[in-house]
Amino acid sequence: MHELMEQRLHSLDLQVFEFQDDSHLHIGHAGNKGGGHYAILLVSPKFVGVSRVQRQRMVQDLLADLFANQRIHALSIVAKTPDEYFA
Repeated sequence: MHELMEQRLHSLDLQVFEFQDDSHLHIGHAGNKGGGHYAILLVSPKFVGVSRVQRQRMVQDLLADLFANQRIHALSIVAKTPDEYFA
């Protein structure tokens, strides 16, 4: 899943991509009909001047097919600009 997400997010010109699979913590989780639980940290210059909510939407839009195909059940996103991350 790491490589697949990274490919989908390629257009963001990522400087940092950290991926964590937390699926093992949610085995038997109510409402989960498949798909994993993941956390990602992204650093991109494309987030400059973009609100936190819009950054989330940008990422979710690029991964929309993975949600629709139930490859992702839950995703925690931290999206930062280079100045926010490297400061």
